[in-house]
Amino acid sequence: MLPSTFDRETILDLTVNMIPLGILLFFIVAFGLVNPFGWDNVISSLQFGILIAAFVLLAILTYYSGKAISKAETEMEGDEDHTA
Repeated sequence: MLPSTFDRETILDLTVNMIPLGILLFFIVAFGLVNPFGWDNVISSLQFGILIAAFVLLAILTYYSGKAISKAETEMEGDEDHTA
């Protein structure tokens, strides 16, 4: 994420999505290294596919929601300048 796009407050707003991203990343790495259920091509592919798809979709959602939050904050700051 670009620091010029997302300021500190926007990052704090996006923390609610970053925590699940960290959890998903943990399970992707953990299941890749430890593999507690054994390896079956179909089941393991489905397992990793679901985890990776959820991670990617949540990352995309987080990025676009961050852009929307940043844009809304900029518009609010512009409105405050015009009313003052």
